[in-house]
Amino acid sequence: MNKSETKVLVALERVGGFASAQEIHRILQRGSQSIGLTTVYRALQSLLNDKIVDLLRKDDGEAIYRLCGETHHHHLVCKSCGATVEIEGGAIEKWAKNIATQHGYTDIGHMAEIFGLCSKCST
Repeated sequence: MNKSETKVLVALERVGGFASAQEIHRILQRGSQSIGLTTVYRALQSLLNDKIVDLLRKDDGEAIYRLCGETHHHHLVCKSCGATVEIEGGAIEKWAKNIATQHGYTDIGHMAEIFGLCSKCST
């Protein structure tokens, strides 16, 4: 792991949840860390490739990142406040495998995010 990736990981730990590349960059700049926005994006892509961070796309298409859990999981995301819960996806796993098999696909992967309103925002 290089220095840039380490800086980004420290910033993500400080956030404790999802953050955009721009937010991570601002956190690092406030902490007097000399790092460019392009370098933050490169570090995030490397950490994503190594499965150290999760990527989620918001409704507007913006990518947000957070430290990844140990096992494969999915997210339940509040459309209003952005609260996120990691969920197991047994049924999703079976569905994805069945659909892929039906269409002759192998070596499949997937990402699933479920959006709704959390209990705080739906009242």
